Amino acid sequence: MAGNLKQVANRAGVSLATASRVLSGSDYPVSAELRERVLAVAAEMDYVPNAHARALIQGAQRTVGILVGEVGDPYFDAMLNGAHRVATEESCLVTIVSTGRDPEKELEGFRLMQSHGSTIIVVAGSGLHDPAYQEALSARIRSFTGRTVLIGRHALSEGVSAIRVEADNVGAGRMLGEHLREHGHRHVGVISGSGRVTSTGDRIEGLAQGLGFRPQVLEVPATRDGGYEATARLLEGQHDLTAIVGTADQMAIGALAYCADHGISVPHDLSVAGCNDIWVGRELTPSLTTVHIPLEEMGAAALRLALSDDVRSTVQSFPVQLVVRNSTGPSPDLTSPA
Repeated sequence: MAGNLKQVANRAGVSLATASRVLSGSDYPVSAELRERVLAVAAEMDYVPNAHARALIQGAQRTVGILVGEVGDPYFDAMLNGAHRVATEESCLVTIVSTGRDPEKELEGFRLMQSHGSTIIVVAGSGLHDPAYQEALSARIRSFTGRTVLIGRHALSEGVSAIRVEADNVGAGRMLGEHLREHGHRHVGVISGSGRVTSTGDRIEGLAQGLGFRPQVLEVPATRDGGYEATARLLEGQHDLTAIVGTADQMAIGALAYCADHGISVPHDLSVAGCNDIWVGRELTPSLTTVHIPLEEMGAAALRLALSDDVRSTVQSFPVQLVVRNSTGPSPDLTSPA
């Protein structure tokens, strides 16, 4: 059984105050001999410091709440991995709440984290085109005495501020559109997650800019199965499609699965692309063309900014990069006999 602070002090032959100063990380001067003795006894007794008590002494309890759409979704998992890495380095306690991208659940999750004493709350995932949600989120941030970090583009009420970590989703869509246009694709279908999500709308807008026209968009659940079913519907309704883009990789993976099941050669008959660059995309056959969004780095940056004593900028933007793999190629319109 682990010893408590009083037991450590007694065994080390020092006062309770001295033991506390050594084990709390206080900068109060303690001789090297006493410090080494206390640390040795603490290790021997498997002493575990009380984080809440330390926070009261130091004035900073490092407890982090992270709101995600879905635990297990590769998009959110990558951001969580980055945040967890920093939390481990900085000895922070992390609580995760999965909201299913339901605005009411997200706002209730924010309130729950406040009530449990979180000093940092990270809202992972883009904002929503929903004035009522924007106003309610702004009210929650305004009432929170800690630091709020928003990953992705969120609109807030005037006068409400938060730390922001963003990526260029319009640019991501534009890169995909230009890539497909350069390969002669003029008939493109888009498998989209919810249009209420700002990153989704931004990617579609960028894709239209890159293509030079607005593609057909089919909104489905942002899952592999949603992408599979949407591909069937797109190909049934538009027989001249030469490319399909998923606004997230998992939907593009569903499109690849549909093609494999129905004898459609990718990219000879149909090019397929996604966005985010989740790890499994490179392992597929064919490997998936996508845009790399540095999700893990964004999760890490969110927590580093929130923990920093000197936040000189409340916004950190990350570049994105087109990753061309084997799932895209020239349009069949260019390679078919005249």
